[in-house]
Amino acid sequence: MPRKVRNLIEELLRAGFMDRGGKGSHRNFRHVSGVHITLSGKPGDDAKPYQEKALALALKEIGK
Repeated sequence: MPRKVRNLIEELLRAGFMDRGGKGSHRNFRHVSGVHITLSGKPGDDAKPYQEKALALALKEIGK
């Protein structure tokens, strides 16, 4: 069963990303190191595989 978008958001916040808002269902997150990621979807939606990959890449870039 895929994780929910809310789980990805929680993981980003724990890693030090800040929610910079967004338009519609999109949320922009930025880390102080300059790494950014955009997630789309409502918090209760299933996360798409490309969102999981983008999260893993962003966390790798900041060294987590």
